[in-house]
Parts: sequence; C-alpha cells; structure tokens
Amino acid sequence: MANVIVIGAQWGDEGKGKITDLLSKSADVVVRYQGGVNAGHTVVVQGQTFKLHLIPSGILYPETQCIIGSGTVIDPKVLIGELDQLKELKISTANLMISQTAHVTMPYHRMIDQASEERRGDFKIGTTGRGIGPTYADKSERTGIRILDLIDPEVLREQLHWTINYKNAILEKLYNLPPLDPEAVIEEYLGYAERLRPHVVDCSLKIYDAVQHKRNILFEGAQGTLLDLDHGTYPYVTSSNPVAGGACVGAGVGPTMIDRVIGVSKAYTTRVGEGPFPTELGGTLGELLCDRGAEFGTTTGRKRRCGWFDAVIGRYAVRINGIDCLAITKLDVLDELDEIKVCVAYEIDGQRCEDFPSSSRIFANCRPIYETLPGWKQSTADCRTLEDLPSKALDYLKFLAELMKVPIAIVSLGASRDQTIIVEDPIHGPKRALLHPDGTPVSV
Repeated sequence: MANVIVIGAQWGDEGKGKITDLLSKSADVVVRYQGGVNAGHTVVVQGQTFKLHLIPSGILYPETQCIIGSGTVIDPKVLIGELDQLKELKISTANLMISQTAHVTMPYHRMIDQASEERRGDFKIGTTGRGIGPTYADKSERTGIRILDLIDPEVLREQLHWTINYKNAILEKLYNLPPLDPEAVIEEYLGYAERLRPHVVDCSLKIYDAVQHKRNILFEGAQGTLLDLDHGTYPYVTSSNPVAGGACVGAGVGPTMIDRVIGVSKAYTTRVGEGPFPTELGGTLGELLCDRGAEFGTTTGRKRRCGWFDAVIGRYAVRINGIDCLAITKLDVLDELDEIKVCVAYEIDGQRCEDFPSSSRIFANCRPIYETLPGWKQSTADCRTLEDLPSKALDYLKFLAELMKVPIAIVSLGASRDQTIIVEDPIHGPKRALLHPDGTPVSV
C-alpha cells in the first residue's frame, strides 16, 4: 500500500492531469484536495481528450473511487456539466463522492471576483474570474455555504436570504452592479442539490476507512507550488494551499497517513496570469515553446508565458513539499532546439543566490544565471524506455535531477497515456531510479 500526493512543482499547468491519470490505474481512491473550477486537467486516452475541472482524473477508471475533498470549492453548475459530459462519453460517475463540508461557489462570488479584478487595473492579479477567491474568503469569514447546507432546503433558504441581501449591498454600492434575486438563486441551487445529493459523503471518514483497509490512495492538487497562498509568489497566487501539506487539511487526514510525494515539472517552465517570471522567453523561442507545447489554459484558454527550466524554484518546491521523486513532462517540446538553458541560480544586486526569495519585489529583480546544455535535435515522441532516449536528452534529465537532488520517476513525452517512460512506480515501489537521492547518477 502507498498513499501518494501528486503536486505541481512550478506555477501549475505542469501536466498533473496526465500523471494523476497514469497513477490512478494503481490507485483504489483518488482525492482532489483543494482549488475549484479555476483549475483544469487535460487527459488524452486513445485519442479522446477529457477536460476536467473538479472531478478527479481517476474517474476514467471505473473501479476507482473519486472524492472531491473538503478543501475544494465547488461550483455546482460546472460540476453537473462535467457529470453530463462524462455520461455522454459513456464514463461512469457512480464512484464519485463529494465532501459534505466542501464550500459552494455562488453567483455573487463570480460577480465580485470579476468586478474586483477589473477595479485593480494595473495591480490585477490575473484571476480566472470564476469566483474562487471570494468563495474562500467567505469560508474564512465563516459566512460560506457548504455542501451540507446546499442539500438541506430549509438551511439553504435561511442562509441565502441573509447572505444575498448582504452581497447585494456590496454589488450595488461598491461595484454598481445589479442585485441578485434571492428566490431565483435559491430555486436554481435547490435544483443543483438534488442532482448532487446521491454523491455527498463524509469525506474524511471515507478516506480513513480506505486507509484502514490498506487501499492505495492518490491525493491530487490543483495549480502548483508557486501559486500557494502561503508559500507562492504572493500576491500573484491562488486562494488555497496546493502544496503537499494542503492535502492533509483538504482531505481530512493526518500526515502520518502519507507515504510519498511526487512533484510534477515541465522540462521547461510556464506561467499564466500576472507576476514575476525570471526565465521568461520572448520572441521566436518563446513562441516556439508555446506552439509546440500547446500552452493554452484548460480553464480560460489564456496563452501561457514560457521560459527555461528554473532549478531555483524546483529546489524550493522539493523543500516545501518534501518531494521524493519527480515526473518530468513535455520533454518532447525541446526536441528541435540546438541548445537548452537551465537556470541554476539568481543574481540579486550583484550577488549569487541559489534560494528562492519570499519577497515578490526581490523576485521581480532576480536575473537568472544559466548553464547551457546541447540539444538532441531528434524526436523523443516514440521513446518508451530510457534506452530509447537520445543520449543528450538523457543527459538533460540527469542534470535536472542532480540540481534538485531528487530522482526522476516518470518522463512524459506527449499527451497520450502511452507516451510515457515509467522509471519508477511511486505507488508499487521502485523499479530503478534515474538518479539516486544522494545525487549520484546511475548508468542506464
């Protein structure tokens, strides 16, 4: 048995959906522990593309139990849309469970999110406008609506009448927006409640029972380490904790139940939205990475900013999350390059710095210090073992592993399930590591 957390080791969009889907084959339970519809996972199976925002990627395996945990915020309309989409595609959702204590995103959350972002002007954060921040704010303010409130008509009416009148004052007086009709919202959400009611469970209890029965449990987060509310590039962050520690809170389990943490990183770096990005590339090279990597957001369609691999944020992610193995994705995107740069440290006010700074102001002034490696100039898309890789591609992977002092367990070479090299199975134990944890390369 192994209970494994899959986290993004960059700014999100690292390909966690594919990695979660691959590992879900060996998992009995998959738990989504934070975030909302601001996240998106794209999974390609036998040429068919699935875009999921709330439902865990493990739903594509009919025997796997999938749980949307307490740390998530749920937009019922979007979730029902996903359920309907999967039904049309003949994918069973009978094993989907929703935590009764997860919070609900309401129409006023979306309206406030979008209006607030517009008001920020030059200081905008880059929010998706899906109401995630305001939903978490209400959760902290203790005025939120939880799933267990949603499925209780009497409680929902009582809470929403007060809350919507309160939010209407904000919408009208602060943002000059039209008020919401409480009765219309209540009736709409009572309809959602009936669709979701059969899936509602005590999330923590279900997971605890699975642990007691020695099931394999996979915990998947949304976004990435550098978007964490406490440990990311604040204020250009999300409103929850994507880091590994957030899995325990968002799923309702103790830390002693976690066995491994796998970090997912692209072979380069991307970022969507606002905020500093030291290795960002402009011009032809940035466009090449964007085009070859299909770097457009699953949720918003926004074009992602692209840059070289940043080992400083990689080492930071290893430290913050306790990562013990890595999945490197989109190696194939680099196939055409003559040379590839890796940021190994920053220059700050003339001084070399190998650690990630907490201040966004300082981070914005970091200049990357690069080491340059030769490209391999041949396709890796059909490689299925380490021996299939061009020697320079293998050297590149070894270099990344040496920099971060963590073994690489999985290498992804495309969107499809089969375009993957499994070096080590994080759930069922090691096969062989591309790099020992002490940093010593292994001959392959």
